[in-house]
Amino acid sequence: MKSYDDDLDFESDDNSSGRALTLLELNLLIRDAIEEALPETYWVRAETSDVRMIASSGHCYLEFIEKNEDTGQTVAKIRGTIWARTFILLKNDFEQSTGQAFASGLKVLVKVAVEFHELYGFSLNVLDIDSSYTLGDMLKQRKAVIRRLQEEGIFTLNKELPFPLLPQRIAVITSSTAAGYGDFVNQLADNKYGYVFYVKLFNAVMQGEKTEQSIIEALERIFAVAESFDVVVIIRGGGATSELNSLDSYLLTANCAQFPLPVITGIGHERDDTVLDMVAHTRLKTPTAVAAFLIECIDREHNQLLEWRQSIAETAVSRITKEKSELQLLAARFPDLVGNRVGLYRSQLQSISLMLTSLLPAMLSNRRKDIEIIEQYVKLASPDYILKRGYALVYRDGRIIKQSSGLTVGDEISIRFADGTKEGKII
Repeated sequence: MKSYDDDLDFESDDNSSGRALTLLELNLLIRDAIEEALPETYWVRAETSDVRMIASSGHCYLEFIEKNEDTGQTVAKIRGTIWARTFILLKNDFEQSTGQAFASGLKVLVKVAVEFHELYGFSLNVLDIDSSYTLGDMLKQRKAVIRRLQEEGIFTLNKELPFPLLPQRIAVITSSTAAGYGDFVNQLADNKYGYVFYVKLFNAVMQGEKTEQSIIEALERIFAVAESFDVVVIIRGGGATSELNSLDSYLLTANCAQFPLPVITGIGHERDDTVLDMVAHTRLKTPTAVAAFLIECIDREHNQLLEWRQSIAETAVSRITKEKSELQLLAARFPDLVGNRVGLYRSQLQSISLMLTSLLPAMLSNRRKDIEIIEQYVKLASPDYILKRGYALVYRDGRIIKQSSGLTVGDEISIRFADGTKEGKII
């Protein structure tokens, strides 16, 4: 390869009168030097940054960076280019292998050729990408997120929440333009049983770099009015599985795991569960599957109520039949029961009558003796009886005088004897 310095005739830097290089000439020298020093291709480990796909040309421009693992500071940076024909093949293979969109923030192992262009400067021309390296890093990060959630004791918190019997008030997190959202709402509204659901959309970005933060913000808005809802539904209407990496992030999954309402996911993918699916209370495949699940919950309780109603009705009929039968039996036996009871009472009355007949004379005799004793006592206590025994009663002013101190000289008195009364005066 001919070097541009073969055609240049200039003197050293200390000879100011010598011919100076033009910028182009210097860049060409740099290009030749790099091509000579680094003629081969190299496998390089780095992180993608500022990835830009140019729609008009199909080329991909990006930066490769390296960060200090301890401080997170960028310690190296270089521009990269993937030309359109190569980019189409590499992008499809990478996304099918990893399930992740080729975007910024990925750990990659790339095969590059070192280039220097006289107009565009220094860059790495990407020739191949080892997707297994990125997949391994993604799995490593995913496992680290799961392990952290488990160590913090929040991995199963949402699953442990009691699920409402009638999940009718539904907060939905998705994009308002997503086809899956329309399918979800229509399926609930048109359910064949006529069950009523109240659906409130909390709009969020469901693909791209803003997905994580957008869903978290929607959760925060729901949290402010959590008492108005029974469940939270996170759905995503189709889209590439390569856009699901954001659903494995720690911040998003930690928010969902600790959310006070049961979270149901219907992300619309068939591959292994995302970490968001793992921490959610209930994981379903698609938005329509979520709608069917909610309808089934209501229908299950409705059928349970019907079974209870049927059971109560059957029990009531059985009880009424039993009681009716017992009443009929009692009515048939009633005359005999009454007759027996009347006969028993009559026999008891006759026994009491005989007993009274035998006891009455003795009772009357005892009562007569009691009366005679009382009569004798009254007779003995009579004043007339006392006077006949030789006693007298002294009266003053019509009142009996019981003691001599009760009389004074000059008092007029009456003295009652058994045969009459005499008047006198105390002198």
